[in-house]
Amino acid sequence: QVQLVESGGGSVQSGGSLRLSCAAFGYTYSTDCMGWFRQAPGKEREGVATIDWMGNIRYANFVKGRFSISQENAKNTLYLEMDSLKPEDTAMYYCAARQIGDDNCFLFPSLFRYWGQGTQVTVSS
Repeated sequence: QVQLVESGGGSVQSGGSLRLSCAAFGYTYSTDCMGWFRQAPGKEREGVATIDWMGNIRYANFVKGRFSISQENAKNTLYLEMDSLKPEDTAMYYCAARQIGDDNCFLFPSLFRYWGQGTQVTVSS
């Protein structure tokens, strides 16, 4: 089992920045792909960014150039640096982890097995 705990959410004005963190506990060696996802009220959960054990990164088009995903393996921690935030970025943000099989570290929520409880990000105009 892997436990994921997010932190760093909050309320900011449009154009502001936030840094999300996700601490992983348990059998973290069983996972080689981690990512950030978000879900706004009334909308489906969507992928934001993923990173695999080799450092390969994928971003959703709507965050390219504004968000940056990184990981600190020694601390089993995943980060999401969010700049130039927009009101449409308002959502609950989730950290997730999985073990890659025959595919890659894609941005599809259904592929991820382990999830955190989420941290709220609210951007006001």
